[in-house]
Amino acid sequence: MAGLFATLRRPTNISSSNFQSSSVFASRLLYLLTVISVSLAVFAYVLQWRGGLPDPTTQWIPGDDPNEAGSKPVRLSSSSSGCADILGQSRTASFPYFRDWKFDFGSSPSGSDLRPKISITTSTSAGLEQILPWMFYHKVIGVTNFFLFVEGKAASPDVSKVLKSIPGVRVIYRTKELENVQAKSRIWNETWLAGFFYQPCNHELFVKQTLNMEMAIVMAREAGVDWIIHLDTDELMHPAGTSEYSLRKLLADIPEDVDMVIFPNYESSVERDDVKEPFSEVSMFKKNYDHLTKEMYFGSYKEATRGNPNYFLTYGNGKSAARVQDHLRPNGAHRWHNYMKSPKEIKLGEAAVLHYTYPKFSDLTSRRDRCGCKPTKEDVKRCFMLEFDRAAFIIASTLTEEEMLDWYREHVVWTDKTLIQKLIKKGILTRIYTPMAIVQGLKESGVFVSIIASAHRDVIKDESLSSSAGNRNASGYPHITDTFPRKMGRILESQSTARKFVDFSTTDHQAIPPESPPGMDGIDLADTKYLLNNSSS
Repeated sequence: MAGLFATLRRPTNISSSNFQSSSVFASRLLYLLTVISVSLAVFAYVLQWRGGLPDPTTQWIPGDDPNEAGSKPVRLSSSSSGCADILGQSRTASFPYFRDWKFDFGSSPSGSDLRPKISITTSTSAGLEQILPWMFYHKVIGVTNFFLFVEGKAASPDVSKVLKSIPGVRVIYRTKELENVQAKSRIWNETWLAGFFYQPCNHELFVKQTLNMEMAIVMAREAGVDWIIHLDTDELMHPAGTSEYSLRKLLADIPEDVDMVIFPNYESSVERDDVKEPFSEVSMFKKNYDHLTKEMYFGSYKEATRGNPNYFLTYGNGKSAARVQDHLRPNGAHRWHNYMKSPKEIKLGEAAVLHYTYPKFSDLTSRRDRCGCKPTKEDVKRCFMLEFDRAAFIIASTLTEEEMLDWYREHVVWTDKTLIQKLIKKGILTRIYTPMAIVQGLKESGVFVSIIASAHRDVIKDESLSSSAGNRNASGYPHITDTFPRKMGRILESQSTARKFVDFSTTDHQAIPPESPPGMDGIDLADTKYLLNNSSS
């Protein structure tokens, strides 16, 4: 450049050829500098766009395993779109809260090394707006396989084709073929479930869930699964007590001689009557009796119950995870058992199942529409096992919508802020934000809309595969008629951690139905008077 300036300062009698040569050199030099500057700018832009420059505000801090969630909570974006879908604001299939996260680990080579492998089985008629957040939340905390027994809305083509496109998911339709297979189950010839046979509504569902769980055991063994859990799509596992908030880590620490892990359930306590998406809107829960002291539970029983039939609106005996092994069988929707031994079980003192109970006002009418019983106190006993379900069915069948809303606000919605603070201070109510943060993060990342869009793009391919002779049938599971009677018979007839545990025990042989938490009749009169007199302290 100095040479260029010297050239420009030379006398005007310089030869024409020398001046032209210097001009060419200067032009080339300026061109080179321009190209280098533009190249550096493009390189920096590409590097940032591909994630080469980490953003500390969105980066998840992983544990030792790159596929495990970290221990720090996610940071949620405050921006939102007014015209967003119910399942997500973003159209981009990115999830900024996890680096190198793989949702298809259930079928990938690297995913096959994850241990223990965990499966969830469910019987559902819900839509994608409920199933997808439920499913991907559990993928985040370590579940690898899902066995979905679908009917109603869940079995519709628009929903089921999306579910079948997700790695690690098997969809089984309730068809005549499936019912014929389940009719051959040994369960019908035994007594442990007989008390629920040939009864309507909830009893019928209970039997159906148990038969589906039996088939899911076969699928779990074929998939090389280590643990199996039965869960409804209004329930989320809450692996409290692990630094990574990981269900896989929690079950990996269970002693090898333990066959079953009991997760006490917490019940949602909604604070509004207009909740639309419970998983991302509800943060307050009522603790289970097993996670409270006897004095705290019974001393606050009346305030916590608020005039309802029981401490919880519905069941209080939790759900369970079973180690997949020989002779395993279901023991109703809440427990597992073994044909050859009494399983050794433990009950966790921190982890729980979060049950979103009647979180939406529309749940009143949806339950009513699923049962054909008469709205009388006598007839509802045939349909429902729990008192609150019976009362809610009668209310939904006999009152106007305005009267139903008043009843819902009085019996379900928590509006007394003073009482809420008092019970939170006592430990009866608790705030749990992690599931809300995970589900909201998934939604904002665009995972749900991406899955739906991908399934629609592949619909022609899916229809071609489903129509291929010998590949699939109406059940959605390959060769279900030939596979399950034979394998079910063969499998079912043939074959120290520092974490706090509540107790060790063995299960009863009879199927365990949904049960209410202990009532005030569970303690003697002297204890009742003492606890009630001291409940205000």
